[in-house]
Amino acid sequence: MDKYVTGAVIRKLREDKKMTQEELAGKLFVSSKAVSKWETGQGFPDVSLIEPLAKALGISVIELLSGEDIRNINRASNMNRCKFYVCPVCGNVIEATGEAVVSCCGITLPPLEAEACDAEHQIKKETVEDEYYVTLDHPMTKDHYISFLAAVSDDRIQLKKLYPEGPCEARFRVRAVRKIYAYCNRHGLFMLKL
Repeated sequence: MDKYVTGAVIRKLREDKKMTQEELAGKLFVSSKAVSKWETGQGFPDVSLIEPLAKALGISVIELLSGEDIRNINRASNMNRCKFYVCPVCGNVIEATGEAVVSCCGITLPPLEAEACDAEHQIKKETVEDEYYVTLDHPMTKDHYISFLAAVSDDRIQLKKLYPEGPCEARFRVRAVRKIYAYCNRHGLFMLKL
């Protein structure tokens, strides 16, 4: 573990919850002096207290350890604001409807930032009845490939996981699709706005 909870984070989160040191200490069954020591950097909470501390402060353990207070402001769950995360270890693809702290294989994953299509990553779409047929002229070798294609509309995400040495194509229902994404394992996320 390369990070541990800091006193400044504990204090900020406690104050955001309008909680006194005594109230936080009571929830954790420790003394207010212990909380004071944590907040002033004169000590650290025991590892057995991390989960109850995160719960008392209203955040996840990952957020507490990362020192970031992530709040998803996308309350309407507009899928156009979705975020994609890809694990570099196992290739897992994770989608969230807004800001989140996501981890996989012990790694905290950053959200992917989509770029406009370039010459090597041209997303092509063709309408076939009520579907988009999406393709890319892209290598699909074991070392360099498109990992997934996704179509995003206001209320849904359609995702097709792709694999090396397989075809680089997908079919998506046309209904209100606003963006199509392609993720290259070497060059990142690309987006085509419709």
